[in-house]
Amino acid sequence: MSLPSALGAKPTRGAAALLLLLAAAPVGAQQARTVEAPWWWDDAWWTEGRLPSSPSHPVETKELTYKSGDEDIAALLLRPKGGGEYPPVLYVHGRRGLDDVNRAHARRLAAQGFVVLAPDLYLLRFIPAMPIEHDYVLEDDTAAGLDHLLTLPGISASRACLYSISRGGYYTLKAAVTKKRQETGVACYVGYYPHLQDPNAPEPMQVYRYAPEVESLAVPTLLLLGDTEQYQRRRGIEMAAEAMRAKGRDVTLALYPGVGRGFDFRERHVRTFADDLAARDAMQRASTFMRRHMQPFTR
Repeated sequence: MSLPSALGAKPTRGAAALLLLLAAAPVGAQQARTVEAPWWWDDAWWTEGRLPSSPSHPVETKELTYKSGDEDIAALLLRPKGGGEYPPVLYVHGRRGLDDVNRAHARRLAAQGFVVLAPDLYLLRFIPAMPIEHDYVLEDDTAAGLDHLLTLPGISASRACLYSISRGGYYTLKAAVTKKRQETGVACYVGYYPHLQDPNAPEPMQVYRYAPEVESLAVPTLLLLGDTEQYQRRRGIEMAAEAMRAKGRDVTLALYPGVGRGFDFRERHVRTFADDLAARDAMQRASTFMRRHMQPFTR
């Protein structure tokens, strides 16, 4: 019995034809729709069962200094053992300085198959860890670190990616835009919960604005943060990403659910499974992102 007949109405010729078409359609066809894949979607896993895998290299390290004007800047150089050439990455710490936690992060990054230069921007300038004020000379030191990285042997690309943590995001932003390194030496930008505002700016600027240099950042950008990040930091990052998209920039904002600030650095006694999932995914996602954007600059 047709639906109209069941309701006591005689179906018209057009209604009957429509019912025949619906009956002949494949099951589920009425619900089919096109949905844009979210940033975390992986077709290879969902359709073919392929889990992503990353290279894992033993890492060798070397302490060095490089010049920024007349000053020496301390740095750690990390690279896979055994020679060969690998893409170059400038790793820039936040307010903690290049402490053991940052050194471990830089080592994990190098193990993915990168030559990593990690400047200690505070050490030889006698800046204590966790500074409140921002010393603008650190922007020059960051740009000089990129210049030095690109002169090193054993790198496979003529441009490097900037990879930063927290306040290091501002140092790298300024090196790329104000110091004009994105025009010649930068392939991409990665920021873990980056501080995208001048730390010396007044409080309302910290909460309700982002640094104007953001709108001039033209290289592909990946921003990583937890969805329970501090409000004033999350707001600025999201506004910055929206402004970049409005200008047609290539920017991805990866927002990890159930994860808060410093998910890559939280100590073992307070660390959660969600923190670890976010940290592993962020490292793998950033590695894939950087390889893709440095590939056109392979020597």
